[in-house]
Order: sequence, then C-alpha cells, then structure tokens
Amino acid sequence: MNSKVPTQDESIARHLREAAESGELSRIPGYGQPMTEDAAWEATPPEFRLPFKILRNAGFTPPEIDWFHERAALASSLEAATDDAMRSDIRRRLSELEQKIALRLEAMRMRGSL
Repeated sequence: MNSKVPTQDESIARHLREAAESGELSRIPGYGQPMTEDAAWEATPPEFRLPFKILRNAGFTPPEIDWFHERAALASSLEAATDDAMRSDIRRRLSELEQKIALRLEAMRMRGSL
C-alpha cells in the first residue's frame, strides 16, 4: 500500500480544481477579470504584502498599511500637481512619511520581526 500524503501545493490544486468543476469559483465577484491595479500594493515592500493582506482580510489594519496607502496617494498627487508651492508641500509631506516608514521598518528589522 503506497499512500502518499499530498503536499500543500497538491492539496490547494485539488481544492481549486474541485471549486472550478463545481462552478463555485465562477460565482466569485471579479472571477475571470484582470486584477485591479493598486498603487498601495505596489508601494508596499514585498515582504509585507501577504502578511498585510491576511491581516486586512481578518479585519485588522496595522498602521503601516495606512501609511503605504497614504504614500501612494501622495505620490499620485505629486504627479498631478501643477503648482510649485503645492509640489513642494507634497514633497515635504511625502519625505516625512517615508522617513516614518523607514524608521518603522528599521525598528522591525532590529527586533527580528521582519
């Protein structure tokens, strides 16, 4: 008797295949559509993307997520700004926020939680 325990990838593939065959996947909103681009996702360091998504889906939003969203919004505002004074203000706010994020990331690295 050769009963091989399926790997995690094999189990996930089986569940996805079963959900596709039953039609369960096609009932999910957005199924078959391209994923929307999210500037905050792109601005989030790769090592934080999955953990932050899990926390967000669980209903908990760490402050860093808000900071990354704010940083993406400020970067978009900077690109759209037409006035020199407005651009200067946005650059200052963006710089302050980036320093805050950098300090937080460094503290996490030092504690070994990153």
